[in-house]
Amino acid sequence: MTKQPDEWNQTAVRTWLNSRIASSRADQASAQRRGRSGEDDCDIASAEELVCSGVNTDAATATQASFVAALDTLLDRDDYIWRGVYDDRRFDRHVRSVIRKLRRMAKTNTGFERLSHYQ
Repeated sequence: MTKQPDEWNQTAVRTWLNSRIASSRADQASAQRRGRSGEDDCDIASAEELVCSGVNTDAATATQASFVAALDTLLDRDDYIWRGVYDDRRFDRHVRSVIRKLRRMAKTNTGFERLSHYQ
């Protein structure tokens, strides 16, 4: 027997997004201190910050369907411009992977209760 997902909780989703934005900013700072060896980690953290910041609005998080639609709109873009990016191709790939991860979470309505730094 499968467990039914809980109702969509906009507050929990917004709290999770704010937590991920703060964590990704900390990860960017840490990666930048490592220099050239941390460039890919910085791009990964920047991608997560871009996606979470892009969908962290009242309209996007109001319902499960609107959240998935906002992610789909973000996924349909051809390129992503953000500050502090080292390699544009890798950054675009990381953005798309974060969007896919969030779409899976949104469709199943799971994972938004985890607020730990590393996920």
